[in-house]
Amino acid sequence: MIAHKVLMMRELVSIIMPSYNTGRFIAETIESVLAQSYPCWELIVVDDCSTDDTDEVVAKYLADKRIRYIKNDTNSGAAVTRNRALREAKGRWVAFLDSDDLWEPKKLEKQLAFMQENGYSFSYTNYIEVDEQGVSNGKSVSGPKRISKRGMYNYCWMGCLTVMYDAAVVGLIQIADIKKNNDYALWLKVCKAADCYLLDEVLAKYRRRGGSISNHGYIKLIKWHYRLFRVAEAKNPVSSVCLTVRNLFFGLIKKIKYVKG
Repeated sequence: MIAHKVLMMRELVSIIMPSYNTGRFIAETIESVLAQSYPCWELIVVDDCSTDDTDEVVAKYLADKRIRYIKNDTNSGAAVTRNRALREAKGRWVAFLDSDDLWEPKKLEKQLAFMQENGYSFSYTNYIEVDEQGVSNGKSVSGPKRISKRGMYNYCWMGCLTVMYDAAVVGLIQIADIKKNNDYALWLKVCKAADCYLLDEVLAKYRRRGGSISNHGYIKLIKWHYRLFRVAEAKNPVSSVCLTVRNLFFGLIKKIKYVKG
């Protein structure tokens, strides 16, 4: 047991963090990484040409050599930005945290132990929602205990801020340049190498902000889902429509079964 724990503590976790105009929030997000009980991590922040004070905020943390700050030459969108961060990652384990979300202090430690002890290569956790001030809105979000490839095509069950996978099994993932649902596009590629398992514990906080994809109308959501399957997954038009309809159905299932509060 001791030898296993020592081995676990030596394995590097690469944290993928795209950023764009989150100067108001990114300091708190980085602090939640610095507060992790698991110390062997690298934080890769790739900024997509922010026009606010993100540069100045992040600069205060760069004395910690575990943190790298990279800037795109031109504003390129979240998909291109995540792809660049993934190419820079050096760790066996890859985790994701958007620049306005938060982790509980033992998130990495608990999730890595959960995966190693069970032989899992892909996992996610529960999370709660908070507002722009960091105050809980009373909602907690969970999902299925196990998500197969078919289950992943049914719906994007997990929150991006909770996901971790084993790059030694999955390999380098790069996704198509789609403007929305690019995190879902990632999981659809990862699930071809490994099923995803739930660590049934709240270990993250998702900051719900105005203008997020969750706040747009159904017509736009349908278009974004269709484009995900048609472009990112290169499905034919009929399959893309069928998968989009299936997504809408399972989206209702998620709200009924897995969203509390």
